Amino acid sequence: MTAPTVEYSVVAPLLVVFGGAVAGVAVEALVSRRRRYPVQLALSAGSLMAAFVAVLSVAGARQVAVMGAVAIDGPALFAQGLLLVLALLALLVIADRGVDSLTPLGAGAVQTAVFPLALFAVGGMMLFASAADLLTMFIALEVLSLPLYLLCGLARHRRILSREAALKYFLLGAFSSALFLYGIALLYGATATLSLRHIAQHSAHTPTVLVGSGLLVVGVLFKVGVIPFHSWVPDVYQGAPASVVALMAGATKVAAFCAMLRIFSSALPNLVSDWRPLLSTAAALSMVLGAVLAVTQRDVKRMLGYSAVAQAGFLLLGVVAAGAAGVSSTLFYLAAYGFSVVGAFAVVGLVRSGATEGAPEATDLDQWAGLGRRSPVVATVFAVFLLAFAGIPLTSGFVGKFAVFEAAAAEGLWSLVVVGVLASAVAAFVYARIIVVMFFAEATAQQPAVAQPGRLTEIAVTAAAAVTVGVGVLPQPLLDVAGQVGGFVG
Repeated sequence: MTAPTVEYSVVAPLLVVFGGAVAGVAVEALVSRRRRYPVQLALSAGSLMAAFVAVLSVAGARQVAVMGAVAIDGPALFAQGLLLVLALLALLVIADRGVDSLTPLGAGAVQTAVFPLALFAVGGMMLFASAADLLTMFIALEVLSLPLYLLCGLARHRRILSREAALKYFLLGAFSSALFLYGIALLYGATATLSLRHIAQHSAHTPTVLVGSGLLVVGVLFKVGVIPFHSWVPDVYQGAPASVVALMAGATKVAAFCAMLRIFSSALPNLVSDWRPLLSTAAALSMVLGAVLAVTQRDVKRMLGYSAVAQAGFLLLGVVAAGAAGVSSTLFYLAAYGFSVVGAFAVVGLVRSGATEGAPEATDLDQWAGLGRRSPVVATVFAVFLLAFAGIPLTSGFVGKFAVFEAAAAEGLWSLVVVGVLASAVAAFVYARIIVVMFFAEATAQQPAVAQPGRLTEIAVTAAAAVTVGVGVLPQPLLDVAGQVGGFVG
């Protein structure tokens, strides 16, 4: 029996994040309530930045570490770096606005437990994107999910919808995790291994392998909110605090799609004729129904929730395309969408239904009427993010959609490309309607009040907007990085 080995240098980013999370728990227990907020903020932000430096230090590494449990390769490191940047921006929003009050966390020193919870979730996402065996993947899925369930319910004192969102997310998430675990059991029974690359060597077109693979995919598709596993998305987006959704909407998709790419590329390449039609159908349904259902919504957060379902369908085009082009286009789209959605929900969290302290978020579309005249900067920045979601030229969303459409077309999936273009046109109407309401509709009696953004929120929104526009104008550097990540090692 060989002694277990851990390659600490290549898994340093994971260790730093999880170490910061454990230290954050100790801070909650040992540091006084008055000093807890600045300590937690410094610890969390410092952990994320230190982990990002660690990712840069191991760039170019290609190996399977920790006795075959963790894959360190281009896609994994790209996902980890992107997750850390998105998490840092979302953490700045959470730290500035809080999750239970309009006042900054520093003023009331409330809910500082959000910091270690967020770090545990981010660590789980990083591990999920780089897991090289199914057992590690399941553990990472639970580590990222459980903190998110709690984070969704942290505004329970202000909004009953927050409790409802957390409960729905937990129940449906537990059910999908059970299906994921059952799929692992079936695949292990059929192949006698949990390693992704070894499953590819032993898998065959047997009923056990096909059913196990299907259940495995269901668990991952739930996390990205693809139809028909999307029912939790609009409810959770509506009920959870906007600052928490900013973390969840962008980062969770990055982790889940990278894990999905690894599963199909490493474990199930021999079954491409079986899973490609199913994923193609799910992509088409998500793009079309997500866009159509978004049109019917009057709540801005629910509208963005159904928009996220449609965006997941667009991202699935890159997964279905497979190959190097599919991987690079999906990673690029994840980066483009991640920054835009973090910035969008940061702005949503600023628009309130009243000027009094503790006023709830103004999510009814009528409440946004006239926002462009009352707060032109906030409305303009939000419009930039909406245009990126619509895929308008000179935004990152346009380049991202073009990349996945091109990858799908190269594989002969023209029908999916046509469906994607039509769905984009429908979705563009959704975003245009919000812009028209903000800038051209007459203000109603429910005039929105924009909370004064703190310095941390300003930094996060400015960075997200700069990336959204910058990548749209000069996409080649990020395209080059995404194109050079290489294949999967495990």
